[in-house]
Amino acid sequence: MKKIILVLFIVLLIIPILSVKIYANNLGVITMDSIEKVKQPSVAGTFYTSNKAELEKQILEFKKNSRNTYTTKTRAVIVPHAGLIYSGRLAFEGISQLDKNIKNIFIFAPAHRVGIEGLGTTSYDVWLTPLGKIKINRTIVNELVSKFGVKITDEALAPEHAIEVELPFVQTEFKDVKIIPVLMGNVSPEAVYKIISHYYKDKQNGFIISSDLSHYLPDETAKRVDDYTAHRIETCTFDNFTHELACGATGIMGLMQFAKDNGFSLIRIDMTNSASTTFDNSRVVGYGTWFLYEGGRNEFIKANYSDFILKLCKESIKNKKLDKTKLVYPQVFSEYGAVFVTLEKFGQLRGCIGSIIPQRSIIDDIINNAQNAAYSDSRFNPVEKNEIKDLSFAVSLLSVPTPMKFRNEEDLLNQIRQGVDGIIIRDGNYQAVYLPSVWEQISDKKLFLNSLKVKAGMSPDYFSKNFKAYRFETVYIK
Repeated sequence: MKKIILVLFIVLLIIPILSVKIYANNLGVITMDSIEKVKQPSVAGTFYTSNKAELEKQILEFKKNSRNTYTTKTRAVIVPHAGLIYSGRLAFEGISQLDKNIKNIFIFAPAHRVGIEGLGTTSYDVWLTPLGKIKINRTIVNELVSKFGVKITDEALAPEHAIEVELPFVQTEFKDVKIIPVLMGNVSPEAVYKIISHYYKDKQNGFIISSDLSHYLPDETAKRVDDYTAHRIETCTFDNFTHELACGATGIMGLMQFAKDNGFSLIRIDMTNSASTTFDNSRVVGYGTWFLYEGGRNEFIKANYSDFILKLCKESIKNKKLDKTKLVYPQVFSEYGAVFVTLEKFGQLRGCIGSIIPQRSIIDDIINNAQNAAYSDSRFNPVEKNEIKDLSFAVSLLSVPTPMKFRNEEDLLNQIRQGVDGIIIRDGNYQAVYLPSVWEQISDKKLFLNSLKVKAGMSPDYFSKNFKAYRFETVYIK
């Protein structure tokens, strides 16, 4: 009798963490199939509600209030991990962007509660939330341990919120998916990059980088810092990218390196901070979400928003006091970019003004350069109101110029890609730029460069040891 009581006691003790699967075999005998080790929720009731109905309602509200206008599906996102009332909308907007054909989702998150060396994962089989169980892909977890040096760190995972807060969104958006939780401790971004690079080859794998932005700065300061961080993410710039900018900086930089190596882009979905919810501007936490696009950002804009850009040019010229705050536009236009706007009337140039280096948001650059092309191009009289109906518009989205290294003018000419490169030349106070579209009028490299020299105020045969040249490419919208 004592043995029976002892057995019952042990069973009752382990039931909260172990789920026993049983079934009837061909003989009708009930047998044990396997034992699941269940990770209980750690922050249900604090970072998000523990009530299933309330949680489902909250996520539905995020869906209704979503500002995300993108339709492109992705396999990697950066999302925040604060309490759902603060950053839940942004987290939903990012995770809902993931391709629904994904079967496995890696979730990289910083270890906030228990410090670890390297990367950590779990020995659990499933993770429980108020929405039910979500399976952990044990096969991939075991590969991470054996091939990538990831350690089992259940003690660090136990109190951690940065993975768990993403799970209700994954459960809502995916009906048949497994997760691979990965905690990031004292480790280089290279470790994350290697895992993403290896597993991205399988289109059934997706990736979530869980990270908030700045912490506990005054609202206006936080906005400037987060804007700085966003610019680095969107240009894959690693200089001065620290954990003070983003608590998940290691994971973000790992994804940035992967994007840079493959010619991919990180497209902004939205940014905000806790003041939008708490209305406390004294100490805020910043949030942002991005998705990975398999191509260049400017190509993405052209493929999806050409009509919007051309209409914006015309509206900017018609309304000199156009209020940007009243416009509804995708947040990719809040990213920094350089734009040229060209006006033509009956096939003849009527104005052209642009930026070479990104110094403000794309939407600001479009509006300002459209207005300047119409009213401030010194080669033409300002556009009259009755002319606007006869104007056609072209917009060039510029890549960041890169310096060219050359020994002499002949070497420079050999490097210039005819029909592809836009060229900037500079020598002292002399400077000029030609867009790639100029190749349509001047197809010869030598004539192209000589004409550009004349535009800069040099003689056609001018060259010196101080002569500098930069190349860039454009995405052309007409």
